[in-house]
Amino acid sequence: MKRKLLVSAIVLMMSIGAATAQSYKTALGVKFYPGAVTLKHFISNKTALEGIGYFWNKGSRITGLYEIHSNISSVANLSWYIGPGAHIGFYSSKYGGGSSVGIDGVLGLDFKIPSAPINLSLDWQPSFEFGNNYGNGFSGNWGGLAIRYVF
Repeated sequence: MKRKLLVSAIVLMMSIGAATAQSYKTALGVKFYPGAVTLKHFISNKTALEGIGYFWNKGSRITGLYEIHSNISSVANLSWYIGPGAHIGFYSSKYGGGSSVGIDGVLGLDFKIPSAPINLSLDWQPSFEFGNNYGNGFSGNWGGLAIRYVF
């Protein structure tokens, strides 16, 4: 029984991943929580690079992500994605000042509205920051809703 369940799960994942994930090439927009500018560009049918510039009252943060997309076959233009990344953060003097570097992960959903040049994504971006400034260590509160214009 366990073997049948495992084989079924593998076949399902392979069939989900077999479809082309990309429904647009490049999109630019904003991301909420905290406020950010985001640019996403597909480098292949299933992989994208995303650059995010976060700005909030404690400072700013520049993040780069490598995302692997896979279609959700039951909904057109919807995919899930996962991937690694890195960031550098700059903190205001009120929060210790200085800068820190860190590693990131991302897990999310990406939807291209078929009748409009709009892309929406919702993701969670856990990170680990190194250094001795504000915000160091693990943080699970990054990510959010992105609204982008598709080129």
